[in-house]
Amino acid sequence: MSTRAATALSRPFTLGSAKLPNRIVMAPMTRQHSPDGIPGEDVAAYYARRAAAGTGLIITEGTTVDHKSAGFHDAIPRFHGEAPLAGWGRVVDAVHAQGGAIMPQLWHVGIQRPAGAPPFPDAPSLGPSGIALDGTSGAGGTMTSADIDDVIGAFAEAARQAERIGFDGVELHGAHGYLIDQFLWERTNRRTDAYGGDPASRTTFAADLVAAIREKVAPDFPVVLRFSQWKGDHYEVRLAESPKELEAVLTPLAEAGVDAFHASGRRYWQPEFPDTGSDLNIAGWTKKLTGKPVITVGSVGLDDAFRKASINGAEAAVESIDRLLDRLERDEFDLVAVGRALLADPQWADKVLTGRLSELVPFNRDAVQSLY
Repeated sequence: MSTRAATALSRPFTLGSAKLPNRIVMAPMTRQHSPDGIPGEDVAAYYARRAAAGTGLIITEGTTVDHKSAGFHDAIPRFHGEAPLAGWGRVVDAVHAQGGAIMPQLWHVGIQRPAGAPPFPDAPSLGPSGIALDGTSGAGGTMTSADIDDVIGAFAEAARQAERIGFDGVELHGAHGYLIDQFLWERTNRRTDAYGGDPASRTTFAADLVAAIREKVAPDFPVVLRFSQWKGDHYEVRLAESPKELEAVLTPLAEAGVDAFHASGRRYWQPEFPDTGSDLNIAGWTKKLTGKPVITVGSVGLDDAFRKASINGAEAAVESIDRLLDRLERDEFDLVAVGRALLADPQWADKVLTGRLSELVPFNRDAVQSLY
C-alpha cells in the first residue's frame, strides 16, 4: 500500500509556471484566525507545517477581494491593503522555504453575506438577482453593471498582487453557493441581461472575470477555478443534471483562460452521473469534458462526507485511500485535495507516502479549535 501510494501521489506535476512536487493538495478551509483580516505568523506556520510534511500545493482559506460586500467576518483574511498583503508575503515565504507551492483562494461571498456583518457592516449583501440560496427573493440587492465591473476589477487586481507577492497561482472560489456560483446557478441567477439566461450565458460573469485576470498576470501564471454541484446547506442541489449541461458550463470557462478546475464533491468515490453507466466522479467528468487538469476533493482519507456537523463536532474516522488510488492510477483526475484529514493531521502527506497509516489521526472537533 505504501509503495502504491508513493508511486501514485509522489509524481511531480506542472501547471503553467507552477512546479508541484507531488499530487497532494491542501484544500481551502476557512479558519477565521486573521484579526483585522491580516494573516500573522501563526497563519504562516500553519501552512508551512503542512508543506514541510510533504503537501505539494497549499490552497489557502478563502481570502476576500477588495469589495466591501465580499466578506462577513473580521478574522477572515483579506487580499487587499498593505498589511494583509505583507502578511501573505510572509506566508508565501514560509511555504516556499519548506519546498511547497501555494495559491490564495480569492473569494466573494455574494448573497450569503448576513446583513450588518463585519468588517464593513454598512455594506449591502449583493447577488446576481438578490435571491438567496433557498430561492427567497429580497435577500439582498441585485448587482448593477457597475457592481459587476467593480467586483471583476477587484478579482483581477487581487490576482495581480498574488503574482507580485510570489504566489504560484490563484484559485477562484466559484463553488458552494458563493458569488461566482450564484451567477452560474439557475436558482440564484434570474437576470435578463448578458449575465443571465441559459447555462452558457450564466457563465458570462465568471468568464469575464477570468479574462480580466488573464490580462493582469503572466500567460503561464495558473488560474484555477473551484466549482461544485452542491451549495452551502443545500447538499442535494445540482448545477448540472447531465454531462451535456456540465459541458455547457465548463467550456466557456476553459476558453476564457481557466488552467485547471477544482471539482468539489462531497464523496470522491461517488459517480456523478450514474444514469450514464459511468463511475466517473465530478472531477473525472470535468477532465473528460474539458481536457484540463483537475483536482478532486471530497472526504479523502475519512469515512464520512463533509457537512456542517462535521465541523461543529461530529467525528470522522480514518479511511483507506485505495479507491482514490484506483481512480488516480487511471488518470480520472490529476491532483488530490485533502481537507479535514489534513486539518486534523498536518503530517498526513508524509504518513501516507511512507506507509505509516496506523499513525493517522481521525478528524474531530479539536482540529478546528486552534490554528495548528
